[in-house]
Amino acid sequence: MTTGLDTRPKLYVLSVGVSRYRDNTINLGFASKDACDLARVFAAQSGKLYREVEVRVLSDAQATREGILDGLDWIVRETTARDVAAVFMAGHGVSEGGKTYYFLPHDVDLGRISRTGVSQEEIRRGLANIPGKALYFFDTCHSGGLMQGTRNLPPDVSRVAQDLVAAGPGVIVYTAATGRQQSIERDDWSNGAFTKALLEGLAGAADFEKDGAITTAELDLYLAQRVKALTKGQQNPTTAKPKGLQDFPFFVAR
Repeated sequence: MTTGLDTRPKLYVLSVGVSRYRDNTINLGFASKDACDLARVFAAQSGKLYREVEVRVLSDAQATREGILDGLDWIVRETTARDVAAVFMAGHGVSEGGKTYYFLPHDVDLGRISRTGVSQEEIRRGLANIPGKALYFFDTCHSGGLMQGTRNLPPDVSRVAQDLVAAGPGVIVYTAATGRQQSIERDDWSNGAFTKALLEGLAGAADFEKDGAITTAELDLYLAQRVKALTKGQQNPTTAKPKGLQDFPFFVAR
């Protein structure tokens, strides 16, 4: 006799993208669109691998420091040990004094980044408190020469990724670039290179086994190959994950 109980996990998604800043001298092209596009793709997974998908999108003026911290609190509060959480963040990121990483929210004050940015430690603490598996996608390497003449630098995303992975045994971090490389976005893509590759991969291109399911390792391989090709080697994404964490399917491609 069956109970009809649906034992599939739930998926919780926090998707953050900032293209339009309060300080409009640092605006980007497609970060907010990247966040909305990815959220829409994840939402369509409801009823497939997951019994339900809950999505919170913070774009542009919604992606304030307070809004992002509230979003991290939300995903920690809602996710259980049986569920999967996905966090995507696209926008500017800097490393103050070459040390502490900060994601720049919509309302950042460039003269007071340590007070108005979202710090690496705040993101790490949020990921550490997610009880289930967590996928963190971060594309925050757009700064380039933005901070010339200041003590802020483009972040070393490889170092930041390793720190975030150490937050917990179930955290996998996908970064848009390696080291201090910049993220590339183009009008003819209508996305950043990383998100373009991510959307293609989830649409089925990363399904190397042709079994209809995309695993964390398959996505890692596809992103590495595709972003490098799209940017002619100027941008090389990387993935960091805890030792001993086994590959697992997290997305149904068909």
